[in-house]
Amino acid sequence: MCDKHETQDLSRRNFIKTSSALGAGLLLGGFAAPSFAASSEQLANGNIKSRGYAAFDNSGLLKPWEFERRPVGDNDILIEIKFASICHSDIHQMKGHWGAQQYPQVPGHEIAGIVTAVGKNVTKFKVGDRAGVGCMVDSCLDCNSCKDQGEQYCPETKFTYGYPDERSPTGSTQGGYSNNIVVRDHFAVHIPENISLEHAAPLLCAGITTYSPLLKFNLKKGDKIGVVGIGGLGHLAVKLAVSQGADVYAFTSSKDKVADIKAFGAKVVVVDGEDAYNEHKSQLDYLINTLPVKYDIAKYASLVKPFGTYTQVGMPEEFSLNMNALALAASRVNFNASLIGDMQETQEVVDYCAKNNILPATQLIKASEINNAWQSVVDKKARYRYVIDASTF
Repeated sequence: MCDKHETQDLSRRNFIKTSSALGAGLLLGGFAAPSFAASSEQLANGNIKSRGYAAFDNSGLLKPWEFERRPVGDNDILIEIKFASICHSDIHQMKGHWGAQQYPQVPGHEIAGIVTAVGKNVTKFKVGDRAGVGCMVDSCLDCNSCKDQGEQYCPETKFTYGYPDERSPTGSTQGGYSNNIVVRDHFAVHIPENISLEHAAPLLCAGITTYSPLLKFNLKKGDKIGVVGIGGLGHLAVKLAVSQGADVYAFTSSKDKVADIKAFGAKVVVVDGEDAYNEHKSQLDYLINTLPVKYDIAKYASLVKPFGTYTQVGMPEEFSLNMNALALAASRVNFNASLIGDMQETQEVVDYCAKNNILPATQLIKASEINNAWQSVVDKKARYRYVIDASTF
């Protein structure tokens, strides 16, 4: 799941505002037209009309909302969204679990659709391409983080929803629970033809968030890796680790998921509260924890071999975990946390899953079912990623 930087100052340097118009060569209100396919309604000022579901307060109740997106700039693309999936991070942020929010706010950072407009400088995409957007929509692209360490660590990164954006008519970025999105071309990925857009959407957060640390583990056949929390992120972590030859030990609080988890390829499934936890102490080479709630790190650190690696990817309320320093020290575990992944890795995970037929388990819903789906996520009833049909917005 996905973390967020602190809300960034609205006074950060401005990006050049440009916009688009329908039809090649047409000028509308003084704006030069990009290559544009008429699927979204464009206003006279160049803004793009959008409709979606938004939170209007921290109750967590989403309602239909019509709003405007910024014009398509020279380095931007416009995507007609076909599918957007639900991440627990959407719920945390809309409910204010990670700090005060600006409302109305449209969540959603697992987005798949079709490119319908491209800015004049864009060469990476053309109209008609299948494209996906994850947790980021812009950054400076000049700093060391952007060039070498991951765009997600750039202090100027704009995340997909709820981040100040002086170019946006609403004042902040708005996410993928909607029918379209305007994004800097660098922050979109190509979706291969041999994976459906419905299955591609969850890879843009859940997929990359688990794939990135797996890359750093450099797994080899027979390595033992634990995955804690088998939900949207966790079930993909299991599938990805199995595909790389690892022996997966899955830890879940839901007894009714055991058969599913074994079908995903896990070698061992341990249900929370079972004495079986004791059987696996100091047995794992690696562990990924996807829990989006506060918990005691020591319980799971004890499962990892001395000097093994424990990576946290789930983001709980207040981004806070309980840690007994002595217990962690006694385990001698290398504990770290991982924040999504960079754009190169994001394209990699989409290509990898398409090539190896690693698909998330999805449940397709209509926009009118979002609020019920959110409650199911909180109640651990999702199996395993709800995907919204964007034609129903």
